[in-house]
Amino acid sequence: MKKFLALILALVMSLSLVACGGSKTEEKPAEKPAETETPAETPADDIEIAVVLKTLASEYWGYVKDGCDQAAAELGIKVTVVGPGAESEIEQQVAMIEQQIGAGVDAIICAPNDAGAAANALQAALDQGIPVLSVDTNVGIAGQTSFVGTMNDEAAYQGGLWAVEKLGSDINAVIIYGQEGDNTSNLRRSGYEKACEEKGVTVLAALSGQNTTDGATKTMEDMISSFGDQIDVVFCHNDDTAIGAMNACKNAGLSDVTIVGFDGNASALDLIKAGDEYVKATVAQQPTSMGYEAVMAAYKTLQGETVDEVIPAPVKVIDASNVNG
Repeated sequence: MKKFLALILALVMSLSLVACGGSKTEEKPAEKPAETETPAETPADDIEIAVVLKTLASEYWGYVKDGCDQAAAELGIKVTVVGPGAESEIEQQVAMIEQQIGAGVDAIICAPNDAGAAANALQAALDQGIPVLSVDTNVGIAGQTSFVGTMNDEAAYQGGLWAVEKLGSDINAVIIYGQEGDNTSNLRRSGYEKACEEKGVTVLAALSGQNTTDGATKTMEDMISSFGDQIDVVFCHNDDTAIGAMNACKNAGLSDVTIVGFDGNASALDLIKAGDEYVKATVAQQPTSMGYEAVMAAYKTLQGETVDEVIPAPVKVIDASNVNG
């Protein structure tokens, strides 16, 4: 009898456990949908960014490099900054682009000497999924992540308006632009010409100074030979060009000529502070900031963040009234 009762009791307990188990299954909350995992950030010490500038043989591009180096130190990443011996060295720059891509960099930033040539070389980076950014001068290649730089036409336009404000509109101007075919050169020339056209300033000539002091000196000598004391103002592609124009004017004994530079280099600012007879203003860019922001944008892109397609850099015209801050 005891065995029978024990058997009945065991059977009841077994049924009770089955019932409890079924109830537990029915009350189990619905599973949440699987969440998409956020890609892990790339460790900083594994990131390498290449920056290929127009050249490193000038004061201005040295400032851009300083900004790149500052960003690299702040982020703890490797940033390699290279550039050819001169802005006219288009093939050398293309070779540097190809070399950096071949080295397996994670992102590449370029200030092209020739946008078309640079774009052809940078296409290989895009084909490999390597982000491409431009600094100072826009490559403009399809698929480019971002352009960091000055709106060059508008900046030069402001330089042109400054000259008219100081000298009046009844003046004659010459323009010494940069490297032939360079997009930045074209934009700055266009900005100067727009201001002259709007204000009725006569442009006697516009010639290339090759982006160098020596090249601009030779170009200015040719203009002096052609126009002499008809020249009232010289609009320049950059401050190296302005110094070249100044040298030519001094050598020729030409007076009453106002030279407007572009970039805001220390060399030009020192001349303005000293009250130079010729160099009276410069359209000041922020090259260190440009280099810094370009590297920051590349880093953010590698971390999966979205960056603006255009990151504008501010400018202002500096003359004797504001050169000391």
